[in-house]
Amino acid sequence: MFRFIKDHQAEFDVEKMCKVFKVSRSGYYAWFRRKPSKRSMDKEVLCKEVEHIYHKSKGRYGSPKIVAELRSMGLYASRPTVAMIMRNKGLRSVIRGKFKVCITDSNHNLEVSANRLNREFTATAPSEKWVSDLTYIRTKSGWLYLTAIMDLFDRKIVGWAMSTGMTAKETVVAAWNMAVRNRSVAPNTIFHSDRGVQYASHEFRNLLKSNAVQQCMSRKGNCWDNAVMENFFKILKSETGYHTVYDSIDVAKRELFEFIEIWYNRQRRNSMLGYLTPEEFGKSILKQAA
Repeated sequence: MFRFIKDHQAEFDVEKMCKVFKVSRSGYYAWFRRKPSKRSMDKEVLCKEVEHIYHKSKGRYGSPKIVAELRSMGLYASRPTVAMIMRNKGLRSVIRGKFKVCITDSNHNLEVSANRLNREFTATAPSEKWVSDLTYIRTKSGWLYLTAIMDLFDRKIVGWAMSTGMTAKETVVAAWNMAVRNRSVAPNTIFHSDRGVQYASHEFRNLLKSNAVQQCMSRKGNCWDNAVMENFFKILKSETGYHTVYDSIDVAKRELFEFIEIWYNRQRRNSMLGYLTPEEFGKSILKQAA
C-alpha cells in the first residue's frame, strides 16, 4: 500500500490518497522520510550477492554451494534463507536430469590389472592415488575425446588431454605427461582406471612401470569401481549441458579448458572437500603442515 503511494506520489494528490487508504498525512510523511532499517539493508546486500554468485557460476550452483561461497566472503546465511531468495528471484541450478554411465568396451586380449583401489576413494597425501577415465564430447565437426586424471587427495584434475583420435598416445599418454609435469608421482602411487584398451596398452603399462607406479583396474563391467571419475564426467556434462553439441572442435576445446582449469580446479566448491575448491584445499593442507 505505502509502496504504491511512494512510487506514484507525483501522479496523485497525497491528501486524497491518504483518505482513500485511511492513513494520516503525518504518518505517510513519517514513513516516506524513514531510512531503511539495517535488517532490510543487510537483506538487500544478501540478495544481490546470492544473485551475483549464481550468475558467476553460470547457474551451476544451488543453495548449499552459494552458502559456502557467502561464508568465504564473511556473509552468513542459512541454506533455507538462500533457497528462498533463489526461489523469489527465479534462480534455479542448471544441474538436473540423469547421467547415464557408460562402460568402456574392454574386449581385448591385453593384460589387465587387479583392483588395488577397491573403492577406497580417499587419500592422505598428494600423488597417493590417481584415477582416470575417458569420455566422448559431441561437436558438429565430429567426436572429441577427453581423457582426465584426478588426484584423490584434493580431487584436482592434474592432467588431461583432448584429441580427435583414440590411440593411447593421444589420450592416456598425453594426459599422463601433463599430470607428471603438474605434480610428481610418489613411490608406489596407485593409478586406477577401467579396463579400456588405452589403459591396458603396452605403451601405457610400460610408462607406469618405468615410474614405479602401481596400475590397477576396475572389475569387468563394474563402473562403480571408478565412481569418482564417473562423477567428474557427470559434473562436467551436467554443468556444461547434457545435450550440448559444440559448433566445432576448437570451440569445445576452449570451453572444456575453461571448465577444467578455471572453474573446476580453482573456483568450484567440492562438498567432499568441506566445500573448499581443490586449489583452496591443497593450500590449506600445506598451511597446516608448515
